[in-house]
Amino acid sequence: MSAPAHLVKFPATLLIGSLLSVSVGAALYVATANAIESDAQARFRGMARAAQYAIDARIKSYTNVLRGMAGLFHANPAASADDFRHYVEQLDTPRNFPGIEAMNYARAVGPAELAAVDADVRRRLRQYGMPEPAKKLEPVPGRDSYTVIVYMEPAIPESLDKLGLDLEANSYIRRTAAKSRDENSIAASGLRVNVLPGPGPSQNILAMRLPVYRSGVPIGTVGRRRAAYVGSVGIGFGVAKMVSGALEGFPAAVRLVLTDLDAVPPGPGGDRPSAVLYDSHKASGIRVPERAEDDVLRADLPIAYNQRQWRADFSIDRKALYTRFDFFYPWLTALAGSLSTALLYALFQTLASSRRSALRMAEDMTRELRASQAKLQATNEKLRQLAAHTEQIKEGERKRIAREIHDELAQNLLALKIEAEILANRTRGRHGRLHERASATVRQIDVTIRSVRQIINDLRPNVLDLGLNAAVDWQVADFARRTGIECELVEDETEHHLDDQCATALFRILQESLNNVARHARASRVRIDLHQHGDALTMTIRDNGVGMQPGSRNRNGSFGLVGIEERINILGGSFSISSGPDTGTTIVVTIPVGAHLDGMSDLLPRDDELVLPAVA
Repeated sequence: MSAPAHLVKFPATLLIGSLLSVSVGAALYVATANAIESDAQARFRGMARAAQYAIDARIKSYTNVLRGMAGLFHANPAASADDFRHYVEQLDTPRNFPGIEAMNYARAVGPAELAAVDADVRRRLRQYGMPEPAKKLEPVPGRDSYTVIVYMEPAIPESLDKLGLDLEANSYIRRTAAKSRDENSIAASGLRVNVLPGPGPSQNILAMRLPVYRSGVPIGTVGRRRAAYVGSVGIGFGVAKMVSGALEGFPAAVRLVLTDLDAVPPGPGGDRPSAVLYDSHKASGIRVPERAEDDVLRADLPIAYNQRQWRADFSIDRKALYTRFDFFYPWLTALAGSLSTALLYALFQTLASSRRSALRMAEDMTRELRASQAKLQATNEKLRQLAAHTEQIKEGERKRIAREIHDELAQNLLALKIEAEILANRTRGRHGRLHERASATVRQIDVTIRSVRQIINDLRPNVLDLGLNAAVDWQVADFARRTGIECELVEDETEHHLDDQCATALFRILQESLNNVARHARASRVRIDLHQHGDALTMTIRDNGVGMQPGSRNRNGSFGLVGIEERINILGGSFSISSGPDTGTTIVVTIPVGAHLDGMSDLLPRDDELVLPAVA
């Protein structure tokens, strides 16, 4: 005995719901974890860029200090050691520029001046209580220039030890200083100077130097700069102090490794030092265990150190940027997503059966609606055909009535007018009163003839038998005569040979449009364009009136535009209307020109048609 169908279906439904809930929960967990990681990466990148900007700003501030020192000796080349000390004291470098360790001035001298410079240096060292150098400054064969440090601040033993040092004794520094002098640029040799006790990269001090030229001397060329060169000013700054403040916005676990990417010159012992200028973990003595690459966030940013290029490598354990909530948030999201999916799936299954019933009912209603729509379309098509047939019958009846009035009533009026004119001519001069009555009768017959002609034209103008061009020309002239509105007809020179149905429809459209202009537009000028392009004939009626009011086109009881549009639809053409308060109203109708044309004989009056005489 088999189980019921709904009991067999229940385990499958439960399994699908469970899998769906777990899948949604897992997807939300992954998406939330990725979002948290992306946010951590963005914050870390932002902090790294802030540190990069801080280091760049400090290097620029040190450069500005260097330029200020150069300005001091440029303005006063004879500035003394006391002047230099007072200037340095005003800078208050421990508070304003904590990274700067030493500031000095090196004078450019020739071989003959070395003895005087050496004596002055030894005298000031004795004043500071420092031992004198064991070796005197003496000329070196093959060299005609020397750059000797003569001023050094602050006056502490570690910095005073460099007093009297010949910078050009080192060939690398000599080349760097010569290039700086010739280019009037800052020299950053990259040499490391250990002026503080203790070895290691954390004690690295880098130097920057700027040439000083004699005041009032042009330095536009290399030769002039060499002639005006009097020495150079320099500063030594500690990399560790410069960088330490830039890491204040980071967590404690961040690591910054600052590397010099350019070639590092050998030190005094001839050994080439490491390219690493600073390592925050080594400087602080932190030992961090090795971690997988996926657990570490990194950012490598460039730093410009004058003509040299540094790279700042920031790294941090990604978990150090997470808050406590960030660890639990993905699990909470996964749990909420799983529960929500399970509830929604249960609701979906609850509504599924009723939905299927509703779908079946909707399908039945759709079939009935489509059947009703098909019947309505068929009815509309029949109504359109009936309207077309009615319009054709109406035009045919108008034509028949106009022709009968023309043939019957017009002939009788013409015969009556002839008899009345004969009577008036015979009674002229002999029967005055009778002649007057006969003349009045002739005039009354003329008025009646005009009325008959107007009735015929209202029913169907005879001019339509002469072609569309003649009918349009007559209608425009008649409208201008009746209303006083200026009319302009623009048409090509082609004679438009249309069948009677198309010509009549276009004439009625023009007639209805002009009547609308006369009744509503308040226009002073109307332009009608009639042109044929290929197999399409286009008629445009444009006025300069007040335009159509909003909603007037669909107003109840307004059938003029509806009639125009219906006539165009019957002919298989197109109809458009545009209106504006400043541009008036423009109606454009286009109909296809059929291949079949009525014979030219149909355009001429028949022999039995009576043409009414013109009435003065």
